[in-house]
Parts: sequence; structure tokens; C-alpha cells
Amino acid sequence: LEISSLSENDILVLRLDLTDRSSHEAATNSVLKHFGKIDILVNNGGRSQRSLFVDTNLDVYNAIIELNYLGTISLTKHVLNHMIQRRKGKIVTVSSVMGIMGAPLATGYCASKHALQGFFNSLRTELTDYPEISVIQICPGPVQSQIIQNVFTENLAKSLENSGDQSHKMPTDRCARLTLVSMANDVKEAWISDHPYLAVCYLWQYAPTWAWWLMNRMGKRRIQNFKSGIDADASYSR
Repeated sequence: LEISSLSENDILVLRLDLTDRSSHEAATNSVLKHFGKIDILVNNGGRSQRSLFVDTNLDVYNAIIELNYLGTISLTKHVLNHMIQRRKGKIVTVSSVMGIMGAPLATGYCASKHALQGFFNSLRTELTDYPEISVIQICPGPVQSQIIQNVFTENLAKSLENSGDQSHKMPTDRCARLTLVSMANDVKEAWISDHPYLAVCYLWQYAPTWAWWLMNRMGKRRIQNFKSGIDADASYSR
């Protein structure tokens, strides 16, 4: 409000719990009542993970899928019904490079992002009769945010003891700008990352056998970093 020409009526903030799927229809209706339409849905809710599978309770995997996957497609379903009626809109989902590759310490997180990739790639094929409804997937690599401080660990009651230095990661505003560019140009899938993560994405896409070999080597270092109390990805950027 201080830096733009927007008025109070141009902004509506609603509390939303992605795991409370029964509330998503009412939230969608509240937005429609206030603005009369929904042009863009950006699915940007989720939690990452830092724990080895052998140490992790299955309840954690259930919670990851409930939040990252089912919560996202539930909200999408209600908003998409409105967009189909208008025959117009953008559905933007913040996935991850972990939706393209696999990595240790994030088995549940990778699974949820792979699920989103498969879901929205399939949904796009169901919307061919609606060419003005865009389905856009954003796949960031490591970005400076609070995601590491709020990750799932080996059990639901435990938080991460040491998140490590995050300064080596892509600045938040850089990621946000590239996301907006992707949205404006209807890019179906955008990989937003610095090297070496971006290069690894290309390997997973075009030379998976080499990617498996490389990840076996990189994965050991990732686990060692984590156990040493530094950011799991730190040494790849230095």
C-alpha cells in the first residue's frame, strides 16, 4: 500500500491450512466474492525434509504427502473449476529440482515433488480444450528462505537442530523474478537454479545412468555435510 497505487480493497489475506482440505472450497469462494475472479493460482505451500529413510517414521511420509501433494491438488481443484467456467487462468505450482532428480535425506520430499510433476503434466493434457488455461511448474534449486529451518525430520515432533549457513544459495528475489518471467511467458516447466544443480537436472533428464553414478558420489558428501551440522548442499557451491 505504501509503494503502489493499490487500495485496501485490492488486497485480501486469508489464513489457509493446506492440510485442512474441507476449508479450501470456502477459501476459494471468499476470494471470488471479494474480487469476482481468480486469474492466477500460485501453489507455493510445502515443507522439505532432512532425514535418512531408515531413521524416519512413516508418519512423516504421510504428513509430507498430505501437505505437499494432496493439499496442493485440493486447492487446485476448487480454483480450476472457476477457471474452466471462465476458460482462462494460470495454475502455477512451485515444485523443485527434487521433482526431477532423487537425493538422499529427502526421500519423502522428492516423492511429493515427483507426484506433483506427474499430476500437473497429466492435468495439462486434460485441459487441451482450454488453451488459455496455463499449467506452469516452477522447479527451484537451493534458494535462500526459511524452508530448511522448517523441514520435516525423522519424527513429527522433532525440529532440525542446525540449519547451517544458507548464504551460498540463490537469493530469494532472483528466484522470484525468474518465476514471474516464467509465468508471464507461459513456460510449462522452469528450472530455476545455479550450477551445479542445474547441470545435474540436465543429466537426470538426458543421461540418467550418468546421473545415478554422479548422485551416488554427491550423495555421500551430502549426508556427511548433514551429519557434520553444515548445510547439506554447501560444499557443492564452494
